[in-house]
Amino acid sequence: MVSHEVLTAFVQAAVQGSFSAAARKLGKSQSTISAAVASLEIDLDLVLFDRSSRKPTLTPAGHVMLQRAEDILAASHRLELAASQLSAGVEAKLTVAISDTYQSDRFEATLSAFELRYPDLELECLIAECDDLIALVQQGRAHVAFAETPSGYPPDLTWATVDERTEIALFVSRLHPLAELETVDEQALRRHRQLRLATIINPYETRAQGRVWSAPSYLMLLEMAQGGFGWASLPRWLVARFGADKLQELKVRGWPRLVSVDAVWSKRHPPGPAGSWFLGKMLE
Repeated sequence: MVSHEVLTAFVQAAVQGSFSAAARKLGKSQSTISAAVASLEIDLDLVLFDRSSRKPTLTPAGHVMLQRAEDILAASHRLELAASQLSAGVEAKLTVAISDTYQSDRFEATLSAFELRYPDLELECLIAECDDLIALVQQGRAHVAFAETPSGYPPDLTWATVDERTEIALFVSRLHPLAELETVDEQALRRHRQLRLATIINPYETRAQGRVWSAPSYLMLLEMAQGGFGWASLPRWLVARFGADKLQELKVRGWPRLVSVDAVWSKRHPPGPAGSWFLGKMLE
């Protein structure tokens, strides 16, 4: 098996343009680099450098092998980095749960920075709302969550408010009877079906009056509203991205509403180094 040192010598000789330059780069003697490259040529049964001129140049086979050698060295570096992170206690996988109420440039920027800092760490993103999202954190299924601020949290959770807010408004299909009204009051709303958010873990925590359809995600409610089945409170960003051509915002007193968003994590299952770093970026 070709050693890491031999591949490094070959790659540096090709990149630096000479054996002597590679030797200076690696802090070794020129004869060591020459011997490493020669042994690699023997092992591969290929001529990697044309040595007919003053400076060796890669042969066609050498160009192909250079790319393969660089791939192997990059994979080896990733392996070493992953082992180092795991031995330092970094999570094998980071799971982040997020509510559809929250669409954030900060979150997307943090994802980009996370990729650079932990390029080989698996990141899992879950979508959940209200009690379902809280349960994911309590169970240790999610390390960190970003949720619409509730009236209170269970004692086993810790939270901090993100310096961003989102807006929720009432929407119906453009073909719905409510869409014809200039303004809408509570009586008008009660005459039509409400499409309401209901969590899987606690579907009857709040009950609406009149006819109701429910779903555990805002995206499902948006699709119901697009079908003309009723009116729904939806995040404005979600409608702008996925339903603006089919939905109309209702003018109702007290709406739209500003919603604060909290970062939430468990005291019993605290995030590790990667999760803590993610939290720190989000709370800057």
